[in-house]
Amino acid sequence: MPLQYDYIEMKFPSSAEYVGLIRLTLSGVLSRAGATYDQIEDSKIAVSEAVTNAVKHAYGEDQTGDVLVGFAVYEDKVEIIVADHGQSFNYEDVRKELGPYTEDDNVNFLREGGLGLFLIETLMDEVYIKKDPGVTISMTKFINESQVHSNGETTVNR
Repeated sequence: MPLQYDYIEMKFPSSAEYVGLIRLTLSGVLSRAGATYDQIEDSKIAVSEAVTNAVKHAYGEDQTGDVLVGFAVYEDKVEIIVADHGQSFNYEDVRKELGPYTEDDNVNFLREGGLGLFLIETLMDEVYIKKDPGVTISMTKFINESQVHSNGETTVNR
């Protein structure tokens, strides 16, 4: 039986003024899902990094474009996808195409240096990346603490 989830999607112009709106929306989604204050704050930092990276680097100075953020709310976790090419997508299809984060992704994802992807990977329970077209990053925050083990590994119920 496939996992059941609610899906919320936001599409916004690639502009820094919308990062706060995404943070507020994420807070509301995670709060409704039963996340703790720390889980919400960690997720806000990670998602802000991904969205800010998309806003700063996805489009050239003379280009306009959109950024898409999707929230899949499961019983025990919330998956957040940030796509900087901004095109609407089928959540299930995109999810199948994403690959796990590896150390090699750090240089390619961080287009101007810094610790963004390292921070995302540290604050979230799972991170998956797809780099063509654009950059699509999926971040998972487990709501049920028992899903994250003391050694940092997670149990995935798929």
